[in-house]
Amino acid sequence: MRKAAALLLAVSALPLGGAEAPELVPDVSQRDVEIQYSFTGADLLLFGAIVYPDGRRPEKPADIVVVLKGPEQSIVMREKQKVAGIWVNADTARFRSAPSFYAMASSRPIDRIVDERTAAIYELGVDKLQLSPSSLNDSAELSRFESGLVALRERSGLFVERPGTVEISDGVLYRARLPLSARVIVGDYTAETFLVQNGRVVAAAVRDITVRKSGFEQFMASAAEHWSFLYGLAAIALAVGMGWAAGAIAKRI
Repeated sequence: MRKAAALLLAVSALPLGGAEAPELVPDVSQRDVEIQYSFTGADLLLFGAIVYPDGRRPEKPADIVVVLKGPEQSIVMREKQKVAGIWVNADTARFRSAPSFYAMASSRPIDRIVDERTAAIYELGVDKLQLSPSSLNDSAELSRFESGLVALRERSGLFVERPGTVEISDGVLYRARLPLSARVIVGDYTAETFLVQNGRVVAAAVRDITVRKSGFEQFMASAAEHWSFLYGLAAIALAVGMGWAAGAIAKRI
């Protein structure tokens, strides 16, 4: 419900059609990212142009915010506590729709571009993500778990913020680079671009990106999904064979 409400607010915040509304013409350097055994991440270039009515640019330069998002996941966070010298699971929190990957770049710091409400509507910043918690009611406890989730994903390179890195040339051409972590999951990603004038999002555009496995990784994933029984037998046979080989080598040393 929170996602649906935010989407409705975002749509209503954009200007309705008309000759006075600028448009975005975005693109991305890679729309198909392949994950192989040697995949160490990717550096995506998000670029495009701002088309103003009659070619007239506003006196005050506009701002650009680009957001790269991965598939949403349901996540369970567990907090560890030390009891009698042993670390055990204590409190838990479940988030229904946390993005598996989130990266954002902007032409200026977000708090200098839009207000808190607009940033929350469009999820501009990791602290504005709508994670949809389903198991907590206490606001302080919820904030603690949300901060923990963000910190973990930032350390893994799955949540990235790069304010002030979007380059805008002649007021119409823009470009930004965002890293795609080696830990990303396969699925459909979106590259969103927002044009902001006077604190309002006046145009938005989306490009789709597909992250998929290829080569041997794709074969193994397909085998595990479609021939799970044979895949399990092969995995057991391989483990037994490697164990036998290691034992035979150890005897000869």
